Amino acid sequence: MDLTATVTKSSIPSITRTRITSIDFLRGTIMIVMALDHVRDYLFFGSFYFDPLDLTKTTGAIFFTRWITHFCAPIFLLLTGTSAYLVGQRKSKKELSAFLLKRGLWLILLEMVVTNLGWNFNITFPMFFFITLWALGVGMILLAGLIHLPMKWILVISVALIAGHNLLDNVHVAGNNLPAFGWALLHDQRFFTWHGEQLLVGYPLVPFIAITPLGYCLGQLYAASYDAEKRKKMLMTLGFSALLLFIILRWSNFYGDPVKWSTQKDGFFTFLSFININKYPPSLDYVLVTIGVACLFLAFAEKVQNGVVKVVSVYGRVPMFYYLIHIYVIHLVALVASALTPGQDWHIWFLKNPLWFTHDLKGYGFSLPVAYLIWIAVVVALYPLCKRYDAYKQSHKDKWWLSYL
Repeated sequence: MDLTATVTKSSIPSITRTRITSIDFLRGTIMIVMALDHVRDYLFFGSFYFDPLDLTKTTGAIFFTRWITHFCAPIFLLLTGTSAYLVGQRKSKKELSAFLLKRGLWLILLEMVVTNLGWNFNITFPMFFFITLWALGVGMILLAGLIHLPMKWILVISVALIAGHNLLDNVHVAGNNLPAFGWALLHDQRFFTWHGEQLLVGYPLVPFIAITPLGYCLGQLYAASYDAEKRKKMLMTLGFSALLLFIILRWSNFYGDPVKWSTQKDGFFTFLSFININKYPPSLDYVLVTIGVACLFLAFAEKVQNGVVKVVSVYGRVPMFYYLIHIYVIHLVALVASALTPGQDWHIWFLKNPLWFTHDLKGYGFSLPVAYLIWIAVVVALYPLCKRYDAYKQSHKDKWWLSYL
């Protein structure tokens, strides 16, 4: 049960390029769920008035619509690290390091230009979001250096950042200045306004950047020489252990999350308080739950082969393509919905982004069931595009640039 055991190229009799379906299935699942969060952001009327995790205002359905999407970002980062390990089975450390460095920089560029344009629909870029691709890109750049260390040290560094960063929860840098912005990039989600430009540090780097190297360590379980039954037992052990540790830490209310759980108006809402874990930055409790569930999913899904797995895995094989397109599609749907809503000015969705609890959109938005229907429609509509792009990638593996999208 040693995750730090290094699998050398000489110990692997043959390296196959066959994709691991369970990884694609899990990645595809979280990509689909992620779209639900963004549809809720743009099209559910309640999104503009209160935090769906605010137990004084939310309902069970609204809470879980938001809470279930907590799994998306950390699992995406984890599987990126796992995929990097598998790519490394076909490359030298130097080649892998160069690839991770270039791809990390590319993802940061995509975040600043392509995704920010998708969120804002404004070429003047009035607002910049430092969110998913930003954290993923920096994590890959960090991993580009870490892979030259022994595997056990990569694991130690990753676990130390994830387990120890909550010691910094009470450290804050006040002001609308460079030091405050720098600290926010590391560990403190905040809005900033500089010279009329709005900046949202949505994904502080610590400990997000440690999850990708952790996934790299997990990749050892998918080496060609690793026994499948042993892998399943290891994944189950890791998954259940992580969830048990979460329950112990969360119950104690001593360490692991800056927001303590408390007794609420009834048992159900007390349970919601217990699982209402902090995402920005992701607390130790948050990482334990999300990564624990990911390990269990991988353990139980490895041998599952059916139509659902086949369809969902398509999204998982082209995650970046899907991610970039779905932002634009959902924003466009919101723009059209606003144009069709009496009394609404659709330009607000074109010239600025009115997300995050504004009262400027009274009369706009749909009920939660309608938002779910829109989510399903968006995901289904993107399937043919994803399938065609996936087929193109599979038939053009010689094109190097495809590995960057």
